[in-house]
Amino acid sequence: MMRRRQLLLATACLWALSCASLLRASTPDGLLRVSLNKNKLDREALAAAKVGRQHDSRRLRAAGGDEVPLIDYLNTQYFGVIGIGTPPQNFTVIFDTGSSNLWIPSSKCYFSIACYFHHKYKSSKSSTYKSDGETCKITYGSGSISGFFSKDNVLVGDLVVKSQKFIETTREPSFSFILGKFDGILGLGYPEISVGKAPPIWQSMEEQKLLKDNVFSFWLNRNPDASSGGELVFGGVDPKHFKGNHTYVPVSRKGYWQFNMGDLLIDGHSTGFCAKGCAAIADSGTSLLAGPTAIVAQVNHAIGAEGIISTECKEVVSQYGEMILNLLIAQTDPQKVCSQIGLCMFDGIQSVSEGIESVVGKENLGSDVMCTACQMAVVWIENQLRENKTKEIILQYANQLCERLPSPNGESTVSCHQISKMPNLSFTIANKSFTLTPEQLEQGGQTVCISGFMAFDIPPPRGPLWILGDVFMGAYHTVFDFGKDRIGFAESA
Repeated sequence: MMRRRQLLLATACLWALSCASLLRASTPDGLLRVSLNKNKLDREALAAAKVGRQHDSRRLRAAGGDEVPLIDYLNTQYFGVIGIGTPPQNFTVIFDTGSSNLWIPSSKCYFSIACYFHHKYKSSKSSTYKSDGETCKITYGSGSISGFFSKDNVLVGDLVVKSQKFIETTREPSFSFILGKFDGILGLGYPEISVGKAPPIWQSMEEQKLLKDNVFSFWLNRNPDASSGGELVFGGVDPKHFKGNHTYVPVSRKGYWQFNMGDLLIDGHSTGFCAKGCAAIADSGTSLLAGPTAIVAQVNHAIGAEGIISTECKEVVSQYGEMILNLLIAQTDPQKVCSQIGLCMFDGIQSVSEGIESVVGKENLGSDVMCTACQMAVVWIENQLRENKTKEIILQYANQLCERLPSPNGESTVSCHQISKMPNLSFTIANKSFTLTPEQLEQGGQTVCISGFMAFDIPPPRGPLWILGDVFMGAYHTVFDFGKDRIGFAESA
């Protein structure tokens, strides 16, 4: 009996030590941190790293907050460790502001290979487990998961969120989840997009009065040589994570952390498409910057990124370019130009792209390739007219942009040796410019870098839409204020 007690005591000590090393590490400044690992980025690895989500990402004791250090997977995924159950069972999760549910693999997941490569939750091992049983399914751009709801305590840093509703997945059929370096996803979006009406974990923290301030903030470390991947702080911000003051913008539509932004500038010059405003989403679960094809093509042209050559696009510029130019000079509504020359069926309703699955759901964005090419040409030509360029230069520029259209999967590459010659790009948010340097925009290896931009088109009324992922959030410390429904950005330290 004595020997058995000693064995149990030793086991308990080892368990406590392992949990402490994974979930917290006290420091003199009152912060709880976890040592984080990094991996080098190459193009093949990026394809694997994008599994977190293409659909549709820290805590200060002095401020009464709680922090979770993040791991930077290939500079494209940031994840950290949480504990579920009593005693805690540890899981690596992506902290995703683009979704709202918490899910992890279940011990009842028998027929999905992905479950055998990741930690699985065992409800029988937890004394605080509560059965729910409601079934559910979530579809992502990179795959779907299905399972059932349960309730248990969730340990985030040293905060215990009691009876949190989460999903035990029993099916993860997509190959992308096998490649992922994470066990599950912890959604930080609004409850409006939560499947099964499960409260996001920040809402549970608020209801249980665990936080001093109703905010959480991200600091993403983009230095590939640094040991720390960053921190997610609940209940406050860490002043060491940013410089100056935050610029706040109100949430314009709850669900995702959506707000209104203005123009995108290339070396101070307007790209035109969002000059009158676009919607944007701050999304920690998206690696790159995703936006309208018409703008991404201009960015690719400016930075020398290579994409596919669009025959249809060049045909439109060749046959209809001068007609488009004359209609715009005659003050024709740009949204009606393509319908007037017979390439589009609708006046300003047809999307700029086709068949793209979005973070805001599956949308049919049209199937007429010539209409799509025409709408992009209108944006490009109108923008050059504002610069008072000649007809020859305008049509030549539009033809060059056709060659810079992104590849079918939305990404483009650029020579790493040319980075120093590339222009700065600036997003306009709350009438202030947030600049990204070429070094901040490119991710990659020795010779070929991957552009931080990918094409992503959403039609009105929800679009045009930008998704500001980790490339932007790495450059700008981001505060998600759910108490005042606003988002703040400040230069990262």
